[in-house]
Amino acid sequence: MALIHHRAREIHFKIVYYGPGLGGKTTNLRVLHERLPADRRGRLLSIATDHDRTLFFDFLPIDLGQVNGFTTRFHLYTVPGQVYYRLSRRAVLQGVDGIVFVADSHSAREQANKDSLADLEEHLAGLGLGAAALARLPRIFQWNKRDLGSALPVPRLRQALNAGGAPEFEAVARDGRGVNETLRTACKAVLAKLAAPGTSPAAAATHPAGAPPAARATPPPGAARPTAPPTAAAAVRGTAASDAVARDPRSPRTPQPNPTPLARP
Repeated sequence: MALIHHRAREIHFKIVYYGPGLGGKTTNLRVLHERLPADRRGRLLSIATDHDRTLFFDFLPIDLGQVNGFTTRFHLYTVPGQVYYRLSRRAVLQGVDGIVFVADSHSAREQANKDSLADLEEHLAGLGLGAAALARLPRIFQWNKRDLGSALPVPRLRQALNAGGAPEFEAVARDGRGVNETLRTACKAVLAKLAAPGTSPAAAATHPAGAPPAARATPPPGAARPTAPPTAAAAVRGTAASDAVARDPRSPRTPQPNPTPLARP
């Protein structure tokens, strides 16, 4: 769920890259981190094993401009794809606003893709998300490693993994192909969800990370009333800000709050 920090005037979104191990999730984030201007990206944190497999997560906050005076920040995570990190994956999925499923196009990884998608559905259900919430959760599919000679046909991948017809992109993440397009679409889908009927951004309001919740005080007579959170219409207009992924933004960057660390399971 989107988090609104009224004091810092920021809206925070969380997008999780999911998929089988060694499918290209970490590569997506590394390419994005390299291509984004230094003043528009945060620090990329990665914990890997000796075999260069993601152990826990990558964290990449991205500032994509403002929505009605509120700065929007997208936090991108990957999850460890290996089977024995199931509890870590569930921890990373807490509070997710959108999913990017990175499928491995190699023919030998067809079953691994299916197993990973089934694992995702199981974890989302375990987080207590109802059918309606699951249906509204934005999902983007990326068919990675399309340069392989043994790559599975896209229609076969679509039939096995994307029967719901979610947005999808062919990609070669190590070369940067399809990486920006995938993220832009994910960001726009998440912002559109904020503007959807029945979604109340104010319900997601929270205090800045690491700070204790402040008591709500009644302003004295004549005092200025607090600024209202961004409206749904403003969020829709703000989707254009996601195009900043592919160009050099010119607006100044506001200081980033300290990320809230995830407890290791």
